[in-house]
Amino acid sequence: MSSLFSMEIPITWYLLLSAVLFSLGVVGFLIKRNLITVFMSIELMLNAVNLSFVTFAHQWHAVRGQIFVFFVMMVAAAEAAVGLAIIIAVFRARATLAVDRIDLMKL
Repeated sequence: MSSLFSMEIPITWYLLLSAVLFSLGVVGFLIKRNLITVFMSIELMLNAVNLSFVTFAHQWHAVRGQIFVFFVMMVAAAEAAVGLAIIIAVFRARATLAVDRIDLMKL
């Protein structure tokens, strides 16, 4: 019974999960027309890349990959704050979040 808990999940499963998450993010970015779902799709792609960085860092026993993930997470947090502020400003000016109806950058 103890050998069951000592088994590791193969690296390929993490990379497959990362590829699926990244693909879902790309599909969401290309298909969805709501600005918030497009924004969430970009965040999903960033998290998929972070998962692959952590996977490779674990495989190669290197801390550099995890440090890089930390910096990517900081950039994603800043991007989320700025992106949500832009989304709120666009909604207040246009009263819609449909990407097709937001054609001008001028508010």
